Amino acid sequence: MGESVISAKSVYKIFKLGEEYVIALKGVSLEVKKGEFVAIVGTSGSGKSTFLNMLAGLDRPTKGEIIIAGSHIERLSEAELVKFRRDHVGFIFQAYDLLPQLDAVENVALPLSFKGMAKKKRTETAIELLKRLGLEKYMKHKPTEMSGGQQQRVGIARALVVKPEIIFADEPTGNLDTKTTIEVLHILQDVVHNEGNTLVMVTHDNNLASYADRRIHILDGEIVYED
Repeated sequence: MGESVISAKSVYKIFKLGEEYVIALKGVSLEVKKGEFVAIVGTSGSGKSTFLNMLAGLDRPTKGEIIIAGSHIERLSEAELVKFRRDHVGFIFQAYDLLPQLDAVENVALPLSFKGMAKKKRTETAIELLKRLGLEKYMKHKPTEMSGGQQQRVGIARALVVKPEIIFADEPTGNLDTKTTIEVLHILQDVVHNEGNTLVMVTHDNNLASYADRRIHILDGEIVYED
């Protein structure tokens, strides 16, 4: 692990709800180094998903700095943010977010089409990645023809296919049984430690967080401790 690829400095997020103001993040700071697997742990409403959205460039901080892969993302325009996410970031969601009309290969290859890669090359790349994740028998299966664990592996492959510097995962095993959850977390560990990716995962579960290299505990919009 070397230089920081994520640097958040005194990040605040304030929402207006009717006449009320809610401070979701209260000056949060965090450094994440290249090749690190970090879990942000907290209960519902703690601010963990809000913080992840700030780091991923999906939402903007009210105040503070967020430097990802050398870019001040809080200063980027919407068009620049879209390009930034496409070039540097992979996402793994709890709900998988696979397109139901596409099979596994097509779902994984889709982000490469946005990069202008030729169809033959992106199909080959998707197939290779799905094989690595143990899905060679499910290449032509559509999401409804796969289990939750298989769908999440396709989701991981889709996040990895663009070779992102950073992967953000929001409760990535929330819909999976215990056995499949452990399998997916081992895959994520392998991705970080063998491929050199940086992974930030949000979870409410301390047991899941134990798979990370470092755990950041957040409560009421503040980091209370890390271990």
